[in-house]
Amino acid sequence: MTLTATDNDRSQAPDRLAASLFAEVLIAEQLSRNLIGKALPRGMQISHFSVLNLLAHVNEERTPAQLAQAFHVTRGAMTNTLSRLEWAGHVHIRPDWDDARRKFVSISPAGRSARDAAIAAFMPLIAQVVRDIGPDRVRTALPVLRELRHRLEGNEA
Repeated sequence: MTLTATDNDRSQAPDRLAASLFAEVLIAEQLSRNLIGKALPRGMQISHFSVLNLLAHVNEERTPAQLAQAFHVTRGAMTNTLSRLEWAGHVHIRPDWDDARRKFVSISPAGRSARDAAIAAFMPLIAQVVRDIGPDRVRTALPVLRELRHRLEGNEA
């Protein structure tokens, strides 16, 4: 049996679809980081905002290792981010009284204010993008994007 051009196109269609999906996701991620990064208050990076946002949402202490795992970064990268946040007064880092090798991180009142200022700076920009695309279309896309994220999280080593 010989493959016709149409059969060959169909057999390559999933690969092309996958390549197109990941190209769009990667480009959208880069563009959204650029948009948000420009809107953040002076001196704040997306990694800083992300840590503050997580700490504000969970509203309890986390270890640096837990934060590194949550953001899929190395402990060294998280230590660097936490050092900058501590220097800015946005987080409190305290020793674990039961295990001197561990530390606990919590958001400070200044960190909560910085997070709120960041949200106020970029939320109008991303809300406008959603309005331009259309809320119903965004709602339709979210389950697919969530499933993609869940599948990728499951494939990490």
